[in-house]
Amino acid sequence: MNGFLPISRSDMEERGIKQFDFVYITGDAYVDHPSFGVAIISRVLEDLGYTVGIISQPDWKSDRDFKRFGRPKLAFLVTAGNIDSMVAHYTAAKRKRSDDAYTPGGKAGKRPDRAVIVYCKKIREIYGDVPIAIGGLEASLRRFAHYDYWDDCVRPSILVESMADILMFGMGEHQITELAHRLSHGEDIREIHDVRGTCYLTEPVNTPIGAAECPSFEQVRDNKKLYAKACRQQYDQQDEVYGKTVIQRHGKMMLVQNPPALSLTTEELDHVYSLPYMRTYHPSYESMGGVPGIKEVQFSITHNRGCFGYCNFCSIALHQGRRVTCRSEESILEEAKKLTEMSGFKGYIHDVGGPTANFRKPSCEKQMKLGLCKGKKCLAPEPCPNLDVDHREYIDILRKLRNIKGVKKVFIRSGIRYDYLMEDESDEFIKELIKNHVSGQLKVAPEHCSAAVLDKMGKPHIEAYKKFQQKFYAITKGMGKEQYLVPYLMSSHPGSTLKEAIDLAVFLKEHNMRPEQVQDFYPTPGTLSTCMFYTGYDPYTMEEVYVPKTPEEKKMQRTLLQYFKPENKKIVISALKKAGRHDLIGYGKNCLVTPENGRNETRAVNGRKSGKAKNNGIRKKKKR
Repeated sequence: MNGFLPISRSDMEERGIKQFDFVYITGDAYVDHPSFGVAIISRVLEDLGYTVGIISQPDWKSDRDFKRFGRPKLAFLVTAGNIDSMVAHYTAAKRKRSDDAYTPGGKAGKRPDRAVIVYCKKIREIYGDVPIAIGGLEASLRRFAHYDYWDDCVRPSILVESMADILMFGMGEHQITELAHRLSHGEDIREIHDVRGTCYLTEPVNTPIGAAECPSFEQVRDNKKLYAKACRQQYDQQDEVYGKTVIQRHGKMMLVQNPPALSLTTEELDHVYSLPYMRTYHPSYESMGGVPGIKEVQFSITHNRGCFGYCNFCSIALHQGRRVTCRSEESILEEAKKLTEMSGFKGYIHDVGGPTANFRKPSCEKQMKLGLCKGKKCLAPEPCPNLDVDHREYIDILRKLRNIKGVKKVFIRSGIRYDYLMEDESDEFIKELIKNHVSGQLKVAPEHCSAAVLDKMGKPHIEAYKKFQQKFYAITKGMGKEQYLVPYLMSSHPGSTLKEAIDLAVFLKEHNMRPEQVQDFYPTPGTLSTCMFYTGYDPYTMEEVYVPKTPEEKKMQRTLLQYFKPENKKIVISALKKAGRHDLIGYGKNCLVTPENGRNETRAVNGRKSGKAKNNGIRKKKKR
């Protein structure tokens, strides 16, 4: 037997298991690595003494795969995988993707659209009233009535559509532990209504007292202002200290979200990451080309969870939460030593990070007792005066990792919050970063230059990036290194008109920045930015927000950020003309593009038609 959990009937029989406690169905290939939620939850259950069978990427058009292990003793667990199945299948332009990083050989089409719903319905069809618990990103971010970009409509909670019994949102270790114990002691899953970090449906008469009620599914479906109001209410209750139970009516049923699960302590995180992961994909995938998604994480270390950066377009606040928790130094170093013993390790640790690499502690002491400030951000538009900035522990860990026998280099490839870094009175971390942990390029995310757009993104203003950029290149030059910043930029975010997109293009030209990739805003389920995209309102101010929606304008905004590409010239000129920015078409040093038809067009945009000027010249010549 290999060290993986059972994936076949023969694996089950070989272990002498007659019936699994849990059967885990996932839309991803089976990868036993702690960067994959299925690996963590299944290993936690195994550690508690429960048996788990894994069914990865079952054929949803047949019953065969779903019958592989038969009915579990306690419950089916269902997840779409590491990302939402619709995001896995479609680009921001709603075009079908040609590959899937979480499938053997990178092959697309091995999971259905809306995988959680499809899998659960198939289980119900075969097994009737068997207990079903859903979790993972797809379920977590669709737990309330939500705008669905691909259908361009508001869909009900995924609990309603999937017909599952309970939904575990966020990081699920605490939830699955309590749920497993209570199911094993004979409790009915349909009666388990008090586990933090879970949602359930009940008849309105059983609605818990004192809950925060947001507008119903029917109301948010029909009224965009009420949708925005509901979105704010849901976010305001996502703190584990003061978060209330949240309820939302769905027809004749009431959706109940219990307060968020408590964050894992350092000791608990250490234990979770010490479990016996194989740290790779199942060997049965080798002949298919392996699973591409393992490449970036196989030799990486996750040292923290949560992010108080709280960007509006990011799902972390609603999923992992804003409170930062971290593993101990000992746990991280122990994992690094395991990496050096692995086949294929060549001396390079690819990352020591998490949602944000340089967060090792909560943003301030106050939040430990009072929670994170409701409706406010720790870093935007400016850093909070109470922000506690300290990189010393992270620096110490990185230094010790570099000294482990067999380690040649330790990279940091997770996002670095440069605005947090710039608040550090000491330059020690940025110097360590540049000297030891950058491989020629450092990826950072200013996202935009317009204050109006950045405010809608929940990001700091561009001045913070300019200061960081100046310091980065000054230190880099002083060390005699040639390293560069690679900025992540986003086009067509709510609040961005064509004017703001042009301002960003001009900013890029002024700063000699030529982005290789540009991300068009993607309205993924559950985020504040998606709420703005759908409703046209900022849920925290209820002010109207401009939203670029037509394919034509979105293409213009995206193309402007790569104005320098010859193939983009025609669209850039069209965008500049539409915005009345003829001054940016020409041969001057501040122009973005040269005229499409040579110098004659330059005269035309200056108010003189080239043909008329030529005729006048001819007439004057004849008169003379």
